[in-house]
Amino acid sequence: MNNILRSTARCLRPGAWHYRTAQNNGEMLSGWARLMCSSAGQKNMEEMVKKDKVVVFMKGTPVQPMCGFSNAVVQILRMHGVDSYAAYNVLDDQDIREGIKSFSNWPTIPQVYFNGEFVGGCDILLQMHQSGDLVEELQKLGIRSALLDQEKQS
Repeated sequence: MNNILRSTARCLRPGAWHYRTAQNNGEMLSGWARLMCSSAGQKNMEEMVKKDKVVVFMKGTPVQPMCGFSNAVVQILRMHGVDSYAAYNVLDDQDIREGIKSFSNWPTIPQVYFNGEFVGGCDILLQMHQSGDLVEELQKLGIRSALLDQEKQS
């Protein structure tokens, strides 16, 4: 399954993610990702980051993160009840991995985008979570943080 773009479609139940595979006319898009480093690469990256309200470029998948930083991003989003977002596994395609670093001018993975805007990596998302800014940013996206409901119950 290398070089297949995956994005999180929806959460069926906590911890069980359903992925849709990106296809073009019924063919897998393994070659599509190779365009990331071409002159059209910036446009393709822009389309990827604007595809969903929340987009994460990570090592592994939300079900099986392959590094601690990617896992932390998944856990933070899960705590806030963000259960529908596009997740791209940069380990599946080197062109996506290098393309997103070039696009954002940010050298590390994971990378998080809200409404097509680069937010940052794990450290920035963690800082936003700790300060409460993440709740506000999610509200701007029309996403109600699950932490607000937990506060009411306490």
